Amino acid sequence: MTHPSDRAQWYSLAIGILVADQAAKTYIDMTTPLGWSRDVTPFFNLVHVLNPGAAFSFLAGAGGWQRWFFLVIALAASVWLAWMLFRPLRRLEALSYSLILGGALGNGFDRAVRGHVIDYLDFHLRGWHWPAFNIADMAIVGGAIALVLHSLLSAEKTHAVKNSRRTNCGLKDQM
Repeated sequence: MTHPSDRAQWYSLAIGILVADQAAKTYIDMTTPLGWSRDVTPFFNLVHVLNPGAAFSFLAGAGGWQRWFFLVIALAASVWLAWMLFRPLRRLEALSYSLILGGALGNGFDRAVRGHVIDYLDFHLRGWHWPAFNIADMAIVGGAIALVLHSLLSAEKTHAVKNSRRTNCGLKDQM
């Protein structure tokens, strides 16, 4: 379990993700024109694109209301995640909430201030492009993966403890 004094590291990680995300987005926004693309490797480009929607540009063409909808979701999720980080947690669970919080704050800030999210990382293979994304998106996905891993590991430990109790009970009954 995380100790109360460890909370600062998890909040600091979330703030660090927010700062890194906003610094990268601001740099892209200030130094490249919209629609810009630069080949970096045969499978990766730096780009400058806007996403008024959510993941994979979900609801991107919805007319503007989605900005406020996704901003409210980001703020509500951020409040809940900050509250969760205040509780005693295992390290992997705290890491996952911290990553997701930093990403939610990064993309939420974009929606509040810019009206859209700036994406700049474009991976592709043989003409097929994965939707462009940013540091905040990577943090959210990384946090979600860590949370699933935490759940799987916790379920495995719970199963092992239950089996151990059954075995111990069975031995006591036989003695």
